[in-house]
Amino acid sequence: QVQLIESGGGLVQAGGSLRLSCAASGRTFSSYTMAWFRQTPGKEREFVASISSIGDSTNYADSVKGRFTISRANANDTVYLEMNSLKPEDTAVYYCAAKLFSAMSTNWPDYGYWGQGTQVTVSS
Repeated sequence: QVQLIESGGGLVQAGGSLRLSCAASGRTFSSYTMAWFRQTPGKEREFVASISSIGDSTNYADSVKGRFTISRANANDTVYLEMNSLKPEDTAVYYCAAKLFSAMSTNWPDYGYWGQGTQVTVSS
């Protein structure tokens, strides 16, 4: 069991940067594959990035590759999403997600644990 709390969202101008954090509670954070998804009204939740349980492998959506970086610090049970060169189309609610087994996935139903989400708004 793991609980997730996101922070770091906000309003930023196009071209700017934000860093999202996701703090996890539970003693087995290092056992979870972690990911970030985002969602806009009327659309399905969209995969953004994922990172393996020990941080040795990452995966990114094509739309954010080269601009976003996912990382994790198992020592303090936190996963991060560094977002640079932000675009208005990055505007969404961003969710942190966790899945217990090692196989990384881009499909949101595969993740059993979710945070409450944090709003990111990029103005043009």
